[in-house]
Amino acid sequence: MATTQASEQRLRAVETTAFAGVFTREITLFRRIWKSSTFGSIVEPTINLVAFGFGFGALVTSVQGIPYVQYIGTGVVASAILFSSVFAGMYDTYVKRYYMKTYDGILATPVDVPELFLAEAAWIAVKSGIYGCAPLLIAMIFGLPPSWGMLAVPFIGMLTGFGFAFMGQWFSGIVPSMDSFTYVQSALVTPLLLLSGVFFPISGFPQWVQSLAQLNPLYHCVELVRDAVFGWDPRSDLVSVTVLCAFAAVMGALAVRVLRKRLID
Repeated sequence: MATTQASEQRLRAVETTAFAGVFTREITLFRRIWKSSTFGSIVEPTINLVAFGFGFGALVTSVQGIPYVQYIGTGVVASAILFSSVFAGMYDTYVKRYYMKTYDGILATPVDVPELFLAEAAWIAVKSGIYGCAPLLIAMIFGLPPSWGMLAVPFIGMLTGFGFAFMGQWFSGIVPSMDSFTYVQSALVTPLLLLSGVFFPISGFPQWVQSLAQLNPLYHCVELVRDAVFGWDPRSDLVSVTVLCAFAAVMGALAVRVLRKRLID
């Protein structure tokens, strides 16, 4: 009886060797597709930065005392993190599970569901943290002054990317078909983006909308990135980090639970 319980406990734990194996596999695969993957993740946010920065920038010179091109430049960092994490979590996970049956092969090895999806989410988070730096570098070309706080941006991106990667994995396990991702993008991802302060302050919205935005993880990512660039606000930033950690923890638990049911139960 004790042996059985110990065996079950080991199956629930995240084994570092299994985690490292899946993580290494993702790196190996990425080496083959890094050009196309990186191109899409970097170019689209950069286009948004240039279009909004100089389009609206011609009409709005500054926002909250910040030149608009710098305001949008720091905000687009969050959109780059969002797109490179949530869509990878949704589409890649669904294709590997439903069409390629990749997970069936991986789970036949000494890898359990938590290790598999934690490792994949971790790799997505690392990429998101790197991709999120691209708009920041472009903004620096257009006059954003460098600061030591910018060194924290990749870590902010990784923390945010963890949560949204898990969220994408969760949706990949509950949608009936890949076509359903259109509803997720239109009804959830787009509102999250618009209510995050990426393109404009949320202070112009009604109070109830502002209160709702406080629950938006992407809003807290935007706040952390801007504070990293323009000056930290310890109390507010601690709240933002806490929200992002809680978001990642909840989404991770939901993703593992639903995907375990899809793959094993």
